[in-house]
Amino acid sequence: MCIGVEEEFHVLEVESGRLVSRADAVLRRLSRQTFTTELHQCTVESNSGVHTSLHDLYEDLTRTRRQLDTAASSLGLAVMAAGTAPLAPAALMPPTAEERYRHMTEEYRKIADEQLICGAQVHVDVPDRDTAVRAMCEVSPSLPVLLALSASSPLWQGADTGYASWRTLLWQRWPTAGPVGCFPNAAEYDAAVDDLVRAGIISDEGMIYYDVRPSAHLPTLELRTCDACPHPETVVLIAGLFRALVTEALERLSRPDASACTGRHEWLRGATWRAARSGLEGTLVDPETHQEAPAQQVVRNLLVRLRPALEAHGDWHTVRELTEAALADGSAARRIRRAAQEEDLLGCVDMLIAETRGERGQRTPVRRRLDRELAPTVVAGGSRSSAGRGSIDGIGR
Repeated sequence: MCIGVEEEFHVLEVESGRLVSRADAVLRRLSRQTFTTELHQCTVESNSGVHTSLHDLYEDLTRTRRQLDTAASSLGLAVMAAGTAPLAPAALMPPTAEERYRHMTEEYRKIADEQLICGAQVHVDVPDRDTAVRAMCEVSPSLPVLLALSASSPLWQGADTGYASWRTLLWQRWPTAGPVGCFPNAAEYDAAVDDLVRAGIISDEGMIYYDVRPSAHLPTLELRTCDACPHPETVVLIAGLFRALVTEALERLSRPDASACTGRHEWLRGATWRAARSGLEGTLVDPETHQEAPAQQVVRNLLVRLRPALEAHGDWHTVRELTEAALADGSAARRIRRAAQEEDLLGCVDMLIAETRGERGQRTPVRRRLDRELAPTVVAGGSRSSAGRGSIDGIGR
């Protein structure tokens, strides 16, 4: 089962640590097969190759980040993977010069103006679109746990929001963002999307921003709930867990006695809020019991539940090690707050830039696990697929 990742990065001025609208200049130094624009000119998106091995995915992500850093550095700029930029401006940033983006900024006004956020999306292969729609409902209850693992946006416009993922609160203001409902097949899902377009709520199906969705252009199920992650290891962890969730869902759906989902996900928006509020440092809602529990317990419960699916892909040891490292290290949100308190906001930005670059001094224990101990385990789980690169732009498509 193949996986691919899209990552969004803030483009910053090195000296001030502030967002700058120079994505086009950076992209002119890069392959447009791998890198692309976003809604605002202060954001660049990368698209990984398609992989079966988590180790190959990790190598792809780190290579892509090096290429992006080199291109930005040649212009006196830097790139940063985090849900929000600590020094996000109150002033308007110009959108990318495409008609679709201009329409979005005119129609959605402040929601679009403040879309100065970055996420990480994961695609997992599914057999067909009907299966993708049914699996979407199956995996949804566990997605807040993945959000908590990714949380990296506690600061907004120079202030602490009190949230581990303020990006989630900004993101959910769009009319088609957040937890998704359940549909019995692709035809009913597509009809619901068509209704939104006809009603003038969105302009096209690319504006479906649910936490998980069937891709509009690829035979994949796409995870969209996560913040951009300073450490690529966190992205690899989330990709491994999401593939296991999809694998588990497909196994359940394949049973002759598989029952239709009740669609009783009223609690899910609250669970998503809880994950955005707490990250890994508080409590989460357990997807099995719907009860509050310590975040580390909820994460470990999910890991144990997914062990058979993880073992099926040769991912168990890798994902277990990365999970324990993430829980020991704490969320990116905690590191960001600590840097802001011990230094200042610019010191916080410097830390995030360094982590995005992969400087070892910021994350030696985690990286050693993947580079030295985990690589042989992951390679055993599969090799790089010969398939081409997928491309579904986050906010743009």
